[in-house]
Amino acid sequence: MTNIGNIMKQAQKVQERIAEVQRDLINKKVEASSGGGMVTITANGRQEILSIKIDPSVVSMQDVEMLEDLVLAAVNEALRKSQEIITEEMSKVTGGIKIPGLM
Repeated sequence: MTNIGNIMKQAQKVQERIAEVQRDLINKKVEASSGGGMVTITANGRQEILSIKIDPSVVSMQDVEMLEDLVLAAVNEALRKSQEIITEEMSKVTGGIKIPGLM
């Protein structure tokens, strides 16, 4: 019965550490760009977009589709990088074990 008590204590510690990492992820930032830096997106570790910077040279009424594509590509790359941070931080807590719903 002692082993079960120890396992429960360890599980609680892991759970507390996961909650702490999730709180800390808001301070982790990633940056991604497209079009050779014409569009730059900054996101945090909670996959929230924090800023979008667009080089004025790509703002053209005649080529809105290109700008939309650049923004979309940069946003998707920023979110991918943000997901990498989440996976990396959670892996530190779980020892590499994938826990559904956490990563």
